[in-house]
Amino acid sequence: MDKFSIIRDITLILAVSLPVLYVFRKIKISPIIGFLITGIIIGPSGLHLIAQNEQIEVMSEVGIILLMFTIGLEFSIAKLVQMKKYLLLFGGLQVIISSAAGFGLLAFYGMPIQVAVFIGMVVSLSSTTIVLKLLAEKSEVDSPHGKISVGILIFQDLAVIPMLIILPLLKSGESFSIGSFMLKILFAGTLITAMIALARFVVPKLLYFVSSMRMREVFSASVVVLIFGTAYLAHAVGLSFSIGVFIAGFIIAESEFSYQILSEITPFRDIFNSIFFVSAGLLLSLTVLREHFIQILLMSLVVVGIKAAIVLLIVLALGYPSRTGIVAGVSLAQIGEFGFVLAKSGEQAGIISASGNNIFLSVAILTMVFTPFLFEFVPRVFHFLHLKDDFDYDAPPRRKSIPLENHVIIAGYGLNGRNLVKVLKETGIPYIILELNPGTVRKVKSEGENILYGDITKRDILLRAGIMKAKVFVYAISDPRSTRVSLAMAKMLNPKVHTIVRTRYVTEIDELAKLKADTVIPEEFETSLQIFSKVLAEYHLPVNIVMRQINIIRQDSYQMLRNAQSGISPMHLMDIIARSVTETFFIESTSKAIGKSLKEIDLRAATGATIISIVRQDTPINNPSGLTKLLYGDVLVLTGTHEAVDAAIDLLNGSGETINNTV
Repeated sequence: MDKFSIIRDITLILAVSLPVLYVFRKIKISPIIGFLITGIIIGPSGLHLIAQNEQIEVMSEVGIILLMFTIGLEFSIAKLVQMKKYLLLFGGLQVIISSAAGFGLLAFYGMPIQVAVFIGMVVSLSSTTIVLKLLAEKSEVDSPHGKISVGILIFQDLAVIPMLIILPLLKSGESFSIGSFMLKILFAGTLITAMIALARFVVPKLLYFVSSMRMREVFSASVVVLIFGTAYLAHAVGLSFSIGVFIAGFIIAESEFSYQILSEITPFRDIFNSIFFVSAGLLLSLTVLREHFIQILLMSLVVVGIKAAIVLLIVLALGYPSRTGIVAGVSLAQIGEFGFVLAKSGEQAGIISASGNNIFLSVAILTMVFTPFLFEFVPRVFHFLHLKDDFDYDAPPRRKSIPLENHVIIAGYGLNGRNLVKVLKETGIPYIILELNPGTVRKVKSEGENILYGDITKRDILLRAGIMKAKVFVYAISDPRSTRVSLAMAKMLNPKVHTIVRTRYVTEIDELAKLKADTVIPEEFETSLQIFSKVLAEYHLPVNIVMRQINIIRQDSYQMLRNAQSGISPMHLMDIIARSVTETFFIESTSKAIGKSLKEIDLRAATGATIISIVRQDTPINNPSGLTKLLYGDVLVLTGTHEAVDAAIDLLNGSGETINNTV
């Protein structure tokens, strides 16, 4: 056997899955089914292009590990407390009643207790991926049936952990003892408690230390060690891989590193998950499906009917309308992706046979296929019958609520970032900060700032920061590569977001402009403009003239400063300077002009400038006479040429002798 055949197999899996997924997307069916169909097409029951082997099994196990870890990351204690009503009442009742119904039905038909318990657990689970996608597409996550469905799905995902603990206790051929069963549960609970303590007190400190190094590759490698290390530790003490990584993910979800870790592993999770579902499809025998098609179809209909009915009864018992119960029941009527995980583990443990697993896979796939069609069909029937509940299904789809809208995303919390935050606070403009320094994030978050630990080059981090609804994205960092990558991604996700980029390097301007940066601020040229404006201010050039010239330079990407042959018409400074200007002068307490009349000073004769007004205690004295005496606190309004005004200011700032000499 070619030791590199795995490369060929992965290439085949991904190459065949692409067109299949495209077709399934067009007909609005879950990509999970697409991967399962891909496995059937290229597997032993299809074109015989690939066979299930140990290498693919290992990769599919990696997919399960990453899936369980990310599910743990998605949970947090705060989230569970927030959804406790839907989680405990609806979720707990659904899993318990569905498992009991499956067990009772199978036990009635003579199935062994272990098998009946196992299949009852598996059938109670629904597909989080399919249900959430259907609810999101119709903007019904916040509807009554949406909240109920999400609560049940979260409880199901949590219930997988005790199911995985129970699984080794149901091995075929072993006597079933309640006493030994409880002892094993106690042992598993003790091990899990020890792992939780390890993850709670050691892992966050380790992540903080690693992130403080500010090296992406080290952080990524540490995440991989964390995931597979906890998985192997759990396996070494007699638990499953999945339990260990779920616990690690659940604990890390409370830390500031959760979003960044999720963004690091999401691409790998998606790839390995696809391999897992393809490997499940490889196991499916078309011969078994053909020979038992009627039986499989009837079993699929029974599963869908019983699960939907159980959810409906729970919803009605808790006081909700029938429509809410029926739509929620139809949404959750399929067997979920964790069913495949448990089924595979069950076959490895000898609880079910290979042929039994084939029948289960066929039933699960059919229930998944039914779901999108039922989800579309049932509301239309209700609409036809004019049945309604407290959610207006005929209203335009509601936008999914997000924490920020028309806000500013600030990349980096250095000096520029902090100054910008101060201004935004004063003006009441919402903002969120993205920062990679863990010490800064921890300190600033404790002060109540809206700050997120995350790499701006990661798509998931930008989505968490609300890039789709952001109005402005400010790059206040000194990392050209990260800025370019993030800028391209931000413009792809939201072409309308106004991007402001700070750069130290002039050579970056053209490249950033190609990436559609709206405003580029090179530090060295901005320093030149500050000097330029200060020099012109000394010549009393009108502020609008100075600002107009600065804006011309900025709007032309600093070409005047970058290229002497830019073709931009220079300002006629001498013409502007030769024109009359108006300036103000404040009489200080030390001034020798205090008590002098305008006739005594005779400023016009001495300098050519004229005092056209005096502002005294907020009251203007227009066209003052020569007898008007100057007082402390007066503001003189001077007019004349630039040279005359400069001379007048020098005279007024001069010694008493100078003023006396003019008398």
